[in-house]
Amino acid sequence: MNSSRPPAVAGLFYPSGRAELSAGVRALLAAVPLETGARPPKALIVPHAGYVYSGPVAASGYARLAPLAGRIRRVVLLGPVHRVPVRGLALPGATTFSTPLGEVPLDIAAITALADLPQVAVSAAAHAQEHSLEVHLPFLQTVLGEFRLLPLAVGDATPGEVAEVLARVWGGPETLIVISSDLSHYLPYEVAQRTDSETVRHILGLHADLDHNQACGATPVNGLLACAAAHGLTAELLDLRNSGDTAGDRARVVGYTAIAFHEADR
Repeated sequence: MNSSRPPAVAGLFYPSGRAELSAGVRALLAAVPLETGARPPKALIVPHAGYVYSGPVAASGYARLAPLAGRIRRVVLLGPVHRVPVRGLALPGATTFSTPLGEVPLDIAAITALADLPQVAVSAAAHAQEHSLEVHLPFLQTVLGEFRLLPLAVGDATPGEVAEVLARVWGGPETLIVISSDLSHYLPYEVAQRTDSETVRHILGLHADLDHNQACGATPVNGLLACAAAHGLTAELLDLRNSGDTAGDRARVVGYTAIAFHEADR
């Protein structure tokens, strides 16, 4: 039976009109300075706030995918739950995700490959209003075109449980891993800069020891870092800013980063 998870935060986190959304995403991507010879990422960490706040930072990551359109056929997308608690990692129980830019089919084969893992469950409720996954889809649709999606909402899980899931669906050049996470929340601007710089230092060193004060997506980030170390990936900082740099005041800011992970040259 086919079922679609409809957009929940269109008109709130990003524009609800197709033309406005498409133009907005393309403008964010176009504002990223071009880097010739940039290596294609196997994985990204990108933020998930409203586009006016974190869109420029997310675009710094997604712009790296432009040369990979047609090569990446599957996106494994993990983000933290904000509304409905879950044990482990939750699949949506849908067959497509919908945005104003169209439908994204889910990767049923990948979902089946996770069926025997005890930490993976199905929770339509966890996905219904969750923004941490949804806000990435218009970027992915714009830069990649057609692809299949494996969306996992991460709740109460260990980094090892996340890493086990990622290992199952790691794939080859056709698979991109995207981890959705903001950094510190509601610190004064200068404090956030210091805190987030230290967090990024841990990520670049592949130290899977972040807590949720450092990154709201610490659990999926730590799982990725464990896998990145096991696979010999290297991390590259693409962007580090906060809401005080983009569209907010500087009294209480939220931190954002874009980090790419690269496989060793073959």
